[in-house]
Amino acid sequence: MTESPEMTRKQVLQAEMVLLRQEHRDLDMAIAALQDTMNADMLTLKRLKRNKLSLKDKIARLEDAITPDIIA
Repeated sequence: MTESPEMTRKQVLQAEMVLLRQEHRDLDMAIAALQDTMNADMLTLKRLKRNKLSLKDKIARLEDAITPDIIA
């Protein structure tokens, strides 16, 4: 039996998780840079932190989808 060149659902989820983790790191760096400025825009800072938290939640959901629950 030959393998299909299409990605499995697990591979798609893993690829999406890699992208979300990179975006999470980028937001973390942007937040740190903004906090280092003297006149940090608090509204922008709050928005970036909210987006970062949202990404963290999405990553957690993907991890749960990739790793099935095992009943011991």
